[in-house]
Amino acid sequence: MTIDQIQKAADFIRSFNTPAPTVGIILGTGLGALAREIKTDVEIPYETIPNFPLSTVESHSGKLLLGTLAGKPVMVMQGRFHFYEGYSMPQVTFPVRVMKWLGVQTLLISNAAGGLNPGFQVSDLMLIEDHISLLLTQNPLTGPHLPAFGDRFPDMSEPYHPKLIQEAEAIARELGFPVQKGVYVGVTGPQLETKAEYRMLRQWGADVVGMSTVPEVMVAHQMGLQVFACSVVTDLCIPETLEKASLPKILAAAARAEPQLTALFRELVARL
Repeated sequence: MTIDQIQKAADFIRSFNTPAPTVGIILGTGLGALAREIKTDVEIPYETIPNFPLSTVESHSGKLLLGTLAGKPVMVMQGRFHFYEGYSMPQVTFPVRVMKWLGVQTLLISNAAGGLNPGFQVSDLMLIEDHISLLLTQNPLTGPHLPAFGDRFPDMSEPYHPKLIQEAEAIARELGFPVQKGVYVGVTGPQLETKAEYRMLRQWGADVVGMSTVPEVMVAHQMGLQVFACSVVTDLCIPETLEKASLPKILAAAARAEPQLTALFRELVARL
């Protein structure tokens, strides 16, 4: 993706004359309820935005919302893009670069993930402390380097902002619900993993596994955004007790977690 392509998308979004967003939010599978908490000024279908990909996953709405949440100007992706849809990593992460161009300083991300940690339960929330990206077959930071994007070799020792994680923990305590913390491993998908692969990922130190988030985080961190991400455990991936996953069960698990996730994100934005 070129700066010209990013600029055209940003100029189109600016043409709606809404307040410049300072917070970007990416909503994952079955986690769209937060959109109802937003005082929406403009709703933009992805297909109308220059150079934006299209969401092809049935549980992703494919709309960009501009408005306010907890008094803060926000830009919310109601549906994201995945490598398994056939997009390149630069396409998957294009909206994050557009967010930066529009003035976003903090990026909040949610996703649905499979639980690898035997101590987790379906519908648990897990605050992502770290990730494993080694299984991704493409890296969104490869290719010609543009200084406007940030460091060529960004340090990834703290891709998830520690203060935001601490704040989220405090919010959960105040609101009276538990949260887990752990490591997210990103895979390309779209197939789910075998039992042997689940064993390997757990041995690597991963607590949940999913098919998104890591590319967006890498680009956001490179561009200097503060990042917070939270997974909803929508199925358990314990080899010894593994059951076949189904989309209806995954969506139902995400729906059960939505009230807590929505409250967490709303309060976190209020405290930024």
